[in-house]
Amino acid sequence: MTKPPPPTTPDGRYLVVDGRLWRRSNPALGPRQRALLVAALMRARADVGRAKRARDVAAEHRARQRVHRAKVGLGERGPPWWTDGTPDLNRRLVRNTPYAAWFQGLPPAP
Repeated sequence: MTKPPPPTTPDGRYLVVDGRLWRRSNPALGPRQRALLVAALMRARADVGRAKRARDVAAEHRARQRVHRAKVGLGERGPPWWTDGTPDLNRRLVRNTPYAAWFQGLPPAP
């Protein structure tokens, strides 16, 4: 049995995972650009794992930098991809944000 996807805020800016907001990728990215960035992110994450298993601190640091760059490229980190001036609430507990009432109104997860 697969888990249902995490809820997405009504404005499409965040996913909610374990009660915390996580910024979604920029929807304005083209499919090719998104695919290249996701591939780079997955390679970098795999390299983090390899470096950790090898206890290679320098390689882990370099791989984590690549993870960060890919996430910035995807719009999940760095400046927000929206332009209406709404503050970025990435990584905040949903209950402490303007999305709290929306989240409380969701049906319980199965």
